[in-house]
Amino acid sequence: MTDRLGHKQTAAMLMLMVLGREVPNPELKELVGFTLTGKERTQLNDKRYVTSEKAGRSFVHQLTDRGWAWCEEEIAAKTPPPPRPQSVLCSSLYVVLGGVADFLHRRDLRLADVFGSTNGVAVEPEAEPEHDLETRIRVAYRELVREPRGWVALVDLRPKLGGAAAAEVDAVLKELSRTGKAHLVPEDNRKVLTAADQEAAIRVGGEDNHLLSIEA
Repeated sequence: MTDRLGHKQTAAMLMLMVLGREVPNPELKELVGFTLTGKERTQLNDKRYVTSEKAGRSFVHQLTDRGWAWCEEEIAAKTPPPPRPQSVLCSSLYVVLGGVADFLHRRDLRLADVFGSTNGVAVEPEAEPEHDLETRIRVAYRELVREPRGWVALVDLRPKLGGAAAAEVDAVLKELSRTGKAHLVPEDNRKVLTAADQEAAIRVGGEDNHLLSIEA
């Protein structure tokens, strides 16, 4: 069962999912009638579902990899909507979302394949060398991981890529993360991080990520 969130938090998460990009509070209010502030915001930040950064006088929010994973679990779980109060429309929405989840499962798609955004910028097909680098990343990951979908430290992964440029590696990892083929998260225990860990980290969604998990 997924981590149940309140109505406002759930609505914000699903809206950020559909838009697939950074969303400022004024736009959020225009779309769903409220802003993500106070305890609702800080709880989602603490759970690392959403990153929120101050832009001028307003916050800008974006789903993290953990946030995308929560959305996938929420719509696939076929659980009832968040606790009351709830409307008939809210209950119907969860039936619709369950149908979306079934469709994605049959087509072997992820939410990011449908809702992921490139902020209006067209994405050109990857060049062959980038495909080669993705393959090398996957091979290195399999050599390091101890269990299916386990976590591997980027500081251990990068040296196994034969001197590939850090920027090129970052670009491939970000694309894998955007499409849901891989997940990047920060190290929970910041006290164990070394200078090498910090240097190997990749910044996504406004935070440094140190660990990688790749889907089979």
